[in-house]
Amino acid sequence: MNRELTKLIQDMFDCIVIIESHLQNITTFSAYKNDTKTVDAVERRLAIIGEALWKADKITPEIAFSDKKRIISLRHILVHDYDLVDDETIWLICKRNLLILKKEVEIILNSK
Repeated sequence: MNRELTKLIQDMFDCIVIIESHLQNITTFSAYKNDTKTVDAVERRLAIIGEALWKADKITPEIAFSDKKRIISLRHILVHDYDLVDDETIWLICKRNLLILKKEVEIILNSK
């Protein structure tokens, strides 16, 4: 794996760890949506993940992530269509999909 691709994948991993840290003491959707700083921070990190994956896909289109198109699409929504962002959807992504992505990222990082 080339240096630029490794950096992008590492950025994704770092963002996932930061999101997990932000959500560590938040156990309900209600608590999440009422914590504006956390909502902003999580959305920012998800946008970075989507941007990093978009750039990685340009370098190596065959890079294997199960929800690649959806992750990149989320980034575009977060950045360009902020009025379409739904807090509950973001919460569910973090609770249902982030761990899967983390495992996929770890596999790629460990294979370099």
